Amino acid sequence: MTRNIYTGKVVTLNVDTVLLPNGVTVDLETIRHPGAAAVVPMKDDGTVVLIRQFRHAVGGFIYEIPAGKLAPGEDPLHCAARELKEEVGYRASSFELLSSIFTAPGFADEVIHVYKATGLTKGRQQLDRDEVLEIVEMPLHLAITRIQDGTIRDGKTIVGLQAVYIGNGSNR
Repeated sequence: MTRNIYTGKVVTLNVDTVLLPNGVTVDLETIRHPGAAAVVPMKDDGTVVLIRQFRHAVGGFIYEIPAGKLAPGEDPLHCAARELKEEVGYRASSFELLSSIFTAPGFADEVIHVYKATGLTKGRQQLDRDEVLEIVEMPLHLAITRIQDGTIRDGKTIVGLQAVYIGNGSNR
């Protein structure tokens, strides 16, 4: 049985009565999310294009890769290309799926599809009204250092940057 508690612009909160594999019945709070796509924009010289974005939930600005929520029925690759263009003003000639990750499987069903984008050409940013961010470019090895020193803490960003770093042994 599912009881809807809240339906918002981004998430739906339900309380699900669930029979667990061990035979115990429990009520679980579950956040339903349509999913998202994120993209690691890599320039030919090994520079990664990040954003430093204001996030109210964490109390300030954090470093991230461009990302956005999937529209109903939207292909994740299309979403990644759209967010790349809107948030940092780039188009890419090539996309590679790096991973599809659960963000918080203990209470949410959100999946983020993380891509690497290459063959970048500069265009124009098209930010939404609620997006407060600046573009930050740095060498990939420096971004990895920023993960290690705790400057970059966003999960999708860590996964994306590390996947690209491991796959690009020449950029170390």
